[in-house]
Amino acid sequence: MLTDKSILITGGTGSFGKAFVRTALKHWPDIRRLVIFSRDELKQFEMQQEFPPRQYPGLRFFIGDVRDEARLRRALEGIDVVIHAAALKQVPAAEYNPFECIKTNVIGAQNLIEACLSSGVQRVVALSTDKAAAPVNLYGATKLCSDKLFIAANNVKGNRDIRFCVVRYGNVMGSRGSVIPYFMERRREGVIPITDTRMTRFNISLAEGVDMVLWAMAHMWGGEIFVPKIPSYRITDVAQAIAPDCRHEVVGVRPGEKIHEEMITASDSPNTVDMGRYFAILPAAGDYTLEGYCQATGATLVPEGFAYESGSNPHFLSVEELRSLIAHHLDVPRDA
Repeated sequence: MLTDKSILITGGTGSFGKAFVRTALKHWPDIRRLVIFSRDELKQFEMQQEFPPRQYPGLRFFIGDVRDEARLRRALEGIDVVIHAAALKQVPAAEYNPFECIKTNVIGAQNLIEACLSSGVQRVVALSTDKAAAPVNLYGATKLCSDKLFIAANNVKGNRDIRFCVVRYGNVMGSRGSVIPYFMERRREGVIPITDTRMTRFNISLAEGVDMVLWAMAHMWGGEIFVPKIPSYRITDVAQAIAPDCRHEVVGVRPGEKIHEEMITASDSPNTVDMGRYFAILPAAGDYTLEGYCQATGATLVPEGFAYESGSNPHFLSVEELRSLIAHHLDVPRDA
């Protein structure tokens, strides 16, 4: 799928970008070019230590910001596939600095779309978040706007051979800013802060996130929001898995947080199909019909009023399963 292709990853020095690069270089050593586009030269330098240029001559590092459309156009010259992972993601920071978040997550998304439409790119996969479904915070609202922009970009592509889609998933285990590394750090103090004992979240590993993006590249028609079928966890179970001997202290829900996260709302159900490993929310208006999509792909319509929420998810991870996953994905001994 990636043989002799040129790929660009915005926000490529983040957790997803590094995981994608490792996977791509392992399975497709004949990739023509793999461009890391990000604004932090220190992170690029540190990433180059893991992937030295002599060993990986097709890997390139391009300093730039998605807020700068001209720089994006230059970076996209000769690129076939784009993965958009750049975003401002911290919920409290977005609440305090709203327009900075808008400039990156919304205006940056439109800059990328315009640049892709002008650059001969063939496939664009944009990463989203569960917080974009029925958003209650600014970060989620900007990602919903971004999702809408990428889906609508299929309406203005004209005769260009380009497709845009979105992948939406929940908390990535062990990524920067996730609760697991935070709990692992706080356990040294003997107290784990719990926002609300009822709180639940979806859980996905970086490897599963990379697999999903690769699957979307291969199967997209253009206009889908793909959603994975993944387990949930209870925040109290995460605390128990990481620090069974620590005291839990309830500190209250932060501004902009939900008790349970959503990835598909009941309002999405009329346009949502079940594809086996994934759901797909299809565009309300596009080049294909819901019935035609199902017939061609083998997908089935979800029931009327269907919603996909972390609190009502039929699959919850147990404390032992969480402990095993944390040990595997974060390289932490099981008895740590």
